Amino acid sequence: MDRLKTDITNPRGIPQAKFIDNVSAFVKSDDDVTRLLQECEERLNQYRFMESNKKETLRSLRLKVPDIDKSLAMVRFLQTQKKTGNEEFDLNYELNDTLYSTASVDVENLDSVCLWLGADVMLEYPLDEAIELLEGRLKTATESLDITKEDLEYLRENITTMEVNTARVYNYDVARRKVKA
Repeated sequence: MDRLKTDITNPRGIPQAKFIDNVSAFVKSDDDVTRLLQECEERLNQYRFMESNKKETLRSLRLKVPDIDKSLAMVRFLQTQKKTGNEEFDLNYELNDTLYSTASVDVENLDSVCLWLGADVMLEYPLDEAIELLEGRLKTATESLDITKEDLEYLRENITTMEVNTARVYNYDVARRKVKA
């Protein structure tokens, strides 16, 4: 039985840390203090591991959202050019972070775009479907970003609770040993 576990979790199932209000009532014996400190440290390490995973997810999403947004803006621009009846225009586009090139776009024959979906996959979509797909991906990525931020805040609160628990148990143990000596 995990005595530091509560029945409360966030919507993604991350358990809430139990705050040890009265350490002397929580500790059952002298040997139990060492075991409790180990349990606190294990729980703290679990929260820190989850936090590091969430931070990595956050970094990834912070890169992904602007990329999707740029792609969506470009496909909308191409669709607008097609609707206005322009025949051809030149376009500068990014090949890499510091490398750009120019393309001449024939608007009359512009019916679809190729989208890089990741994992070495690129697919061709009609303009309307590409916009719909990118809007859906942008919405999903933005929601994931908000959820990840929420989870990180929740984890920070639980890490703080476990650090306080560890300090309180340690201080209790020090005070208990002083009385015995």
